[in-house]
Amino acid sequence: MTKQIAILQSNYIPWKGYFDIIGMVDEFIIYDEVQYTKNDWRNRNRIKTPLGPQWITIPVYQKSLHQKISETQVSNYKWGIKNWNSLMANYARAPYFKAYSPRFEEFYKTVKTPLLAQINVSLIKIICDLLEINTKITSSTDYDLKGNPTEKLVSLCKQSQATHYLSGHAAKNYLQENLFNDENIIIEWMGYEGYPEYPQLYPPFDHRVSIVDLVFNVGPASRNYMKCRNK
Repeated sequence: MTKQIAILQSNYIPWKGYFDIIGMVDEFIIYDEVQYTKNDWRNRNRIKTPLGPQWITIPVYQKSLHQKISETQVSNYKWGIKNWNSLMANYARAPYFKAYSPRFEEFYKTVKTPLLAQINVSLIKIICDLLEINTKITSSTDYDLKGNPTEKLVSLCKQSQATHYLSGHAAKNYLQENLFNDENIIIEWMGYEGYPEYPQLYPPFDHRVSIVDLVFNVGPASRNYMKCRNK
């Protein structure tokens, strides 16, 4: 029996490729016990606006270069209202905004946790539910982490009884593939090419935006424009 897993840091309202990885595996492990990286996808993403793609951001404190994602906290408690107002202002005209917005509005207006990781994971689970992606989502904190970066990934695979590990291509630059081979764990690489365009507000079309753009514009047909549509 085979089991495929993926292991990624949590991102803020990630793009569709992130959710494709979740939708293609049997277990998705959130790995936030690693260093928080500034000006990355952990606390921000891009949305479409009449003026072009713009960043939507959760302001956070970075007290140390060694600070973990799981330790990172919000620096302005009004971030939720501000981010929700940005989404509402730019997507109110989208065909499915009215149908899908209540889940987001409730979250943004009631979120209390100061922890970035908890915010990200909550939104990821909301979006998975809307996309009908039923993959088991766990945390690296549910497992024992030991060794160097690759050894930790291999250990997570072994502890979760994975036979296959799905990874983004960027990991080819640092992943020690021989450590996976030694444990008979097959590495598979996620490809992001060939996505079809969908009806999108504010041309020209841009794939490199948050999943909320797809959801608000296409609604129930969102999976038709993703790679995990057949799983």
